[in-house]
Amino acid sequence: MSNAEQLKIAKTRPGFIAALDQSGGSTPKALSLYGVNADAWSNDEEMYTVVHAMRSRIMTSPAFTGDRILGAILFENTMDRQVKGQSTSSYLWKVKKILPFLKIDKGLADLKDGVQLMKPNPGLDALLKKAKAAGIFGTKMRSVIKEVNKAGIKVVVEQQFEVGKQIVAAGLVPIIEPEVDIHCPDKAAAEAILHDAIMAKLNTLGKSEIVMLKLTLPEKDNLYADCIKHPNCARVVALSGGYSRDEANERLARQKGMIASFSRALAEGLSAKQSDAEFNATLDASIQSIADASNT
Repeated sequence: MSNAEQLKIAKTRPGFIAALDQSGGSTPKALSLYGVNADAWSNDEEMYTVVHAMRSRIMTSPAFTGDRILGAILFENTMDRQVKGQSTSSYLWKVKKILPFLKIDKGLADLKDGVQLMKPNPGLDALLKKAKAAGIFGTKMRSVIKEVNKAGIKVVVEQQFEVGKQIVAAGLVPIIEPEVDIHCPDKAAAEAILHDAIMAKLNTLGKSEIVMLKLTLPEKDNLYADCIKHPNCARVVALSGGYSRDEANERLARQKGMIASFSRALAEGLSAKQSDAEFNATLDASIQSIADASNT
């Protein structure tokens, strides 16, 4: 399928994006919530094998299909592994009809001016070539806004769009993710500044420079409506950001045209100890609730 056809799916198909991209720092917590403790591995490679088993169980579940799931975000280690005898991205697209995305950032820099920028990423060009060759459709990269600081928020957005242009040039669609921490004092004020900075940058993009946005569920409902309608923005998705699945779904349902890209909220309630029937039923209910909240 061509890029144009995949882009049409990204822009128009109902559903949401499953974030399966916990990296080295967040993997132990994700596994702990799944009921697998640190004594199950003795080094990083073994840990990644354990978490790949969890992700494979989610991806191969009969509940996990393109009917309700638009895309899935992968960690590089997951992209490099196989599911059911084929590469993860190939399995997602060819078997499940789900668009594969890749997390490409190297984590967060230290807090400065109320924000955490992305760390430098000198190997990005090589990673983007590798991703394109692996059949990846798009990418995801995260920064965090912790305080109402106009200068800091502006730098976050500038960095995101600068790297975004590099990703577009490599033939991929970037998900730009300037997260506003849900505990940010005066979160609404930070989001108003962020909104204006994003719109200013969207307005500078060329006709063929298409991006997606991944944003914290806002305090002011439908704050990002003009981003959703912008011709350079394929989709606006929401991160759960620490809200429970119920609260995240409730907030999301009020945002017209915004869809979910949940990680922890998607896996909530799943356990390694569940039978396949229990696991699939729990995942199915989770997917349906998030899909319903996204379909507004």
